[in-house]
Amino acid sequence: MTTNQKGAIAETAIALAAIKLGIGVFRPYGDERYDLIFDCRPRLWRVQCKWARRYEDVVLVRACSARRTRDGLVRRLYNADEVDAFAAY
Repeated sequence: MTTNQKGAIAETAIALAAIKLGIGVFRPYGDERYDLIFDCRPRLWRVQCKWARRYEDVVLVRACSARRTRDGLVRRLYNADEVDAFAAY
């Protein structure tokens, strides 16, 4: 599977779990650093969804974004001004 396919699966699974818990789930229209918006009344949370791997008893989540450019792989960390929470699948 590609990283885009894994990300789409993770976002869908996380959205489904939130909806089952009664949380309102929304998607941003623009190019944002977060994937979903959770309505946890009275607050809205910007949520970045990540695909997680398990190594024995440890869950590994890469809390950065990566994209390929002609200069190579560019990694970028998230900060509190961009994301309120991470959700891992």
